[in-house]
Parts: sequence; C-alpha cells; structure tokens
Amino acid sequence: MANSTEKLDQTRADGTQLLLKNQVCFSLYSASNALIRAYRPLLNELDLTYSQYLAMMVIWERNGINVKELGQELHLDSGTLTPLLKRLDAKGFITRQRSTEDERIRLVFLTEEGAELRNKALSVPNSMLCKNKLEIEELQQLKASCDKLLANLLN
Repeated sequence: MANSTEKLDQTRADGTQLLLKNQVCFSLYSASNALIRAYRPLLNELDLTYSQYLAMMVIWERNGINVKELGQELHLDSGTLTPLLKRLDAKGFITRQRSTEDERIRLVFLTEEGAELRNKALSVPNSMLCKNKLEIEELQQLKASCDKLLANLLN
C-alpha cells in the first residue's frame, strides 16, 4: 500500500491535485458558506449576523470577558472585532468598559437585553440540526476533524 508521500507524488504527476473537486479547502469553504447562509434567517430574527452570533455565544458563556481574550477565542484580530463589538453595543446587547485594575483592558458585559437574547437564541442549534440533516455522531466527527485541522494549521 502506498504511503501518503507516494500518493502525493503520484497526484502531482497526473495534475489531479489542481482539480477543484479534489480540494479539501474548497469543500470546507463551500460548506462554511452554505452553513452561514442557513443560519441567516434564524439570526435575522435575533438581529444578529453570524459573526455577531459567535461573539454573543462567547459573551453569554463568559460575561465580562476582556476584548483580547474574546478575539483569541473567535480567532479574530482587533480590526475585525472592534467594529463587530461597536455594532453589538449600538444594538444594546453589550457594553464595553475599561477594567478598574488596568485601564488598557476593555471588558465586554451583557446588557439585560443581551442576556434576554440568549433565551431567544436557544432554538437556533436545534433548528440547524434539522437543516443540516446529519446525525449527531457525524457532526461530532466533523467538528473533531475541523478542530484538529485548525490546531495543525495554527501550530
């Protein structure tokens, strides 16, 4: 049985590595786009974009998180995260405050409206389960593979 290096060399020889249908990255990209589109009608009801929804999930879990940690958790830089937080603040879902211990640190807190939004969002995961038509075990495997890929690429 050929090892992965031999298989890769064989693929290079016949050019099939350049076929779009053979690209894992394209499958991930396309699936990600389709998944975000599937979330859109559910999140529109909450007045959230997908990125805002992800941020709110972290803030619901860790109310009072500092902006730097939030960015690390979401894999977003400050240039992307700051406008996202400004929009959530303008919608009344969060407030941003300076830390009393270190004024350089900004903390993100839920407002009452932001906390109430969590209750409205509770139906989103189950709605998405119905839409994607995958079994729980398949989703767990997919998540584990994506997590492994991300860890490999970040290291």
